[in-house]
Amino acid sequence: MRWRGRRGSDNVEDRRSSKGPAMAGGGSIVGILFIMLLVWLLGGDPMAILRGLAVQQPGGGGGAPAQVNPADDQRAQFVSVVLADTEDVWGQQFQQIGKQYRDPKLVLFRETVQSACGFQQAATGPFYCPLDQKVYIDLSFFDEMDNNLGAEGDFAQAYVIAHEVGHHVQNLLGVSEEIHRKRTQVGKEEANELSVRQELQADFYAGVWAHHAQQNWNILEEGDIEEAMNAATAIGDDRLQMQSRGYVVPESFTHGSSKQRAKWFYKGLKTGDMDQGDTYSIPYSQL
Repeated sequence: MRWRGRRGSDNVEDRRSSKGPAMAGGGSIVGILFIMLLVWLLGGDPMAILRGLAVQQPGGGGGAPAQVNPADDQRAQFVSVVLADTEDVWGQQFQQIGKQYRDPKLVLFRETVQSACGFQQAATGPFYCPLDQKVYIDLSFFDEMDNNLGAEGDFAQAYVIAHEVGHHVQNLLGVSEEIHRKRTQVGKEEANELSVRQELQADFYAGVWAHHAQQNWNILEEGDIEEAMNAATAIGDDRLQMQSRGYVVPESFTHGSSKQRAKWFYKGLKTGDMDQGDTYSIPYSQL
């Protein structure tokens, strides 16, 4: 993928030098919240507790400093450029449909991170939090893709970033809120199906990004499309379940099968048309 020498995003929040949400003096988040509640009940200012912690721990990441692998710096630059590309592409696409695109923040972290959606570990993988409109990525996930998932290549990594930004697009369009509401009203199996539909649309949006990024900046090199298709296949629910369990339970899928994920990414890549990404109105068996 051709990415060097192009604009990086100003919306990257680097928390790699911080480790976890542990508080000064070894206190936990629960402990700090308890102290804040106690201060409030006694008529004090609970926010003074947080302001004191911020002074003791610049950067607000919390916990003991974690070592940052210098080799990750190039990956961080790569992530910044890909994020900038998504900003430009989705800014254009939203303008065409008469809407305003709001750039998400992207948080780089190591091992653990506190988001508005809760405390998360690196094992969760990259994720998007609609409550703070931020994408969270531990760069070690790219090592996991290379070494354990067989999904190598920089364009495979770009696909992962673009997929999470796809969830941000869904959030801005009101899709995420609607799906969340529906999932609370149905049984587990149907809720899983709604989750699959949402994830496949995010795959489609990743393809839409790739389509327009190629048109705008000629980013693709030989083998790039295969890298992204391979990555989509590698993180299909059926592939991951077979690797971890030795068998597949389709009713428990939440992200889609390998075939489905590759199919919807490729459809977005070929069409570049947001209107072609309706994964909700067609029968589930035809996704």
